[in-house]
Amino acid sequence: MSFFRADPQGLIITARVSPKASRTAIQGVMPTPDGQALKIAVTAPADKGKANAAVTALLAKTFGVAKSSVAVISGETDRRKVLRVMGDPARLGAIAEGL
Repeated sequence: MSFFRADPQGLIITARVSPKASRTAIQGVMPTPDGQALKIAVTAPADKGKANAAVTALLAKTFGVAKSSVAVISGETDRRKVLRVMGDPARLGAIAEGL
């Protein structure tokens, strides 16, 4: 099972986030008990949504969409997050395949 799936509005991404990291980066794909997840490290602390904002900004830059096109669907206060990236599913899927 992949870390992403297409839906009519774009992609649904499962991620495992590490706040307070030494640098902000996508660190690849990792196995989890529920399937695969995109491993993301951000320098922002998990305080008042700062880490979520950093994840949103990183995914927006990676997929070439506006920050408003990336939203946390579930996991606001958890390291495991499900996010939606809005846009053309085929284009976004091609980018996700390269991660």
